[in-house]
Amino acid sequence: MAIMTPAGARRAGLATAVAASLCVLAGCGLPGLDRPEPKAKPTQPSFAEKAPLPSAKPLGPDAHVPEEPKPDRRDATAVAKAWALVAYSYDTKYDMSPHDAILRAVPYLTGKKAKEERGYHPAAGAGNEWNTWAKHKAWTKVKLHLEVDGDAPADTSTKAHRQISVSGTATGRDEWRGVGPRVQAFVTLVRSDAKGDWQVSRVDAVPAAAVPSAPPSSSGQD
Repeated sequence: MAIMTPAGARRAGLATAVAASLCVLAGCGLPGLDRPEPKAKPTQPSFAEKAPLPSAKPLGPDAHVPEEPKPDRRDATAVAKAWALVAYSYDTKYDMSPHDAILRAVPYLTGKKAKEERGYHPAAGAGNEWNTWAKHKAWTKVKLHLEVDGDAPADTSTKAHRQISVSGTATGRDEWRGVGPRVQAFVTLVRSDAKGDWQVSRVDAVPAAAVPSAPPSSSGQD
């Protein structure tokens, strides 16, 4: 048996201590220390999705909306005006947003456009103007005017463009009076052939210049 001298013992003890220190630094046998720690994932801000606005209530006997016009379907102007009349006639006692009136105008749309409108569910509020009308349970009544735009594309046998000026008034069930919709509606209509019925395929609506509301009557307040 080899006899270790005091000097050898000191050297052996020193080597053991160094080895132990290296093992600790390297993480020998210690879970989580033998591989780099995963980087924390950056937190993402959470956004709560807005619930869609509720659908319109079924129209009651006191609803103030026009009867569905029956235009000559081979007259592009007549179809465009029929669509605009229905689409901008609101009754805020029953309608939750302007989109409810647009759904009543679906009969004048192409199949594709009608599907898009039925599948659309507005989530945002309808705006301050709508809120004012709704406060008074108001309905709107509109006048339509065909604008002649020399820059508009000429009609073809299967495509037509119409610019409809919409100006309206709002009447509250508390006898309040105010301004209704004010819009320039650029309506595109299509049909399958020269003898087919015109249908609305697209609408680009531009709000008209803001018009001051009429002062509220004594029976209602904004």
